[in-house]
Amino acid sequence: MTAPTDSRRPSSRPRAAEPPKFVAGPIRRHILVMTGAGALGLMAIFVGDLANIWFLSRLGDEAVIAAVGYASSILFFTISIGIGLSIAATSLVSPAIGAGHRVRARRLAVNTHLASGIASLVLGLGVWLAAPWMLAKLGATGRAHALADAYLDILLPSLPLLSVAMTSAAVLRSVGDARRAMNVTLVIAIVNVILDPILIFGLGLGIQGAAIASTAARLAALLVGLHGVVRVHGLMGRPKVRTFLGDVRAMIAIAAPAVLTNVATPAANAYVTAAIAASGDSAVAAWAIIGRVMPVAFGAVYALSGSIGPIIGQNHGARRYDRVTDAIRQSLLVALAFTAVAWTALAVFAGPLADAFRATGEARELVVLFCRWLAPLFVFMGALFVANAAFNTLGRAHYSTVLNWLRATLGTVPFVEVGARLAGAKGVLAGNMLGGVLFGCVAVWLAFRLVRSLASVPSSPATGTTFGPR
Repeated sequence: MTAPTDSRRPSSRPRAAEPPKFVAGPIRRHILVMTGAGALGLMAIFVGDLANIWFLSRLGDEAVIAAVGYASSILFFTISIGIGLSIAATSLVSPAIGAGHRVRARRLAVNTHLASGIASLVLGLGVWLAAPWMLAKLGATGRAHALADAYLDILLPSLPLLSVAMTSAAVLRSVGDARRAMNVTLVIAIVNVILDPILIFGLGLGIQGAAIASTAARLAALLVGLHGVVRVHGLMGRPKVRTFLGDVRAMIAIAAPAVLTNVATPAANAYVTAAIAASGDSAVAAWAIIGRVMPVAFGAVYALSGSIGPIIGQNHGARRYDRVTDAIRQSLLVALAFTAVAWTALAVFAGPLADAFRATGEARELVVLFCRWLAPLFVFMGALFVANAAFNTLGRAHYSTVLNWLRATLGTVPFVEVGARLAGAKGVLAGNMLGGVLFGCVAVWLAFRLVRSLASVPSSPATGTTFGPR
């Protein structure tokens, strides 16, 4: 009698071909499942950062919080690099899955992992070397500059760990495994919450302890991600130089504009940080708190960009453009709903939230202003995120780059300048949010227009998407 096979047993051998998950079934359900899991996973990254700043706020030192605020602008930049590289993985692997080309998907998975690790290592080294200069340009001086530099010295070298972990999560989303993709980033919050109090207070390491905890969390995320891709799904082929070089060209065509797109937001945030710095460390501390609260509160909206990419990609590979259009439309409605829920919660708990971080005076006023009056404008950023996912997956990543940089420049600088002159730090916050309204609307219009143009082309395989050599 043959022993029963344990289907849960991990295997490094590739699975039998599975049908594409997103080319059938209700679009809204796919979006909600992927976004729900993606939101929990993405929020975990930011909950880890939120835990850092909450534990550090217990030290009662405003310079420490200001230092994290300055460092955050640079860390946001590095995380955006990792996100841009993972977008390339989604844009390449999900259409291959949708078209039923699993061997190609395995090859693309290993090559995108390798490329992500190499690119993030080089870019991370450059940012690490330039960190003191970048902090000075952001307005950091004295003790706040020294603390921020010490924090970044520990955390920046771990960028390759985070980037490769993000690529693993992207591959897992591409195959429709929302739960394991969520676990990749969920482990970040778990490790941070456990290690932060031990290192910050127990060992007395302060801000450096927070950086060590985050580094350990990134390593844990990498191990969880690779286990899902390699052992569970068998989606990691053997690397070969010839196919790697061919796929890298395809990846660069997507990753380069995607990275440029994603660094536009931290570039705008860096400008806002410098503008707020003119109002002193108290205002910068408030900006640091807002910067940690915002991605947690709007985690589901942030997650939409990564969640709908595989859905659009698989249907693009199958040339189901009616479902692509529906995915974009449903995603915008989901973004609106999630923004309304988040705004309600922030408005109700604005005061207690500020008190939880021991914000007083101007810092408290700024946190409450954002929570009660500026938060609903985030829906236009959500619209931009949805459009970005469509552009990147449908082979028009440069659309995202142009729109996001227009948002980061024309949609930020004049609004922030006018706001600063009219109302100081409060005007800076308001101007930064108001600037996104126009570009969110334009991005959505272009996304629907692109889908209509692709649907009218009577060609077959993966129009507008390059996979490299088979």
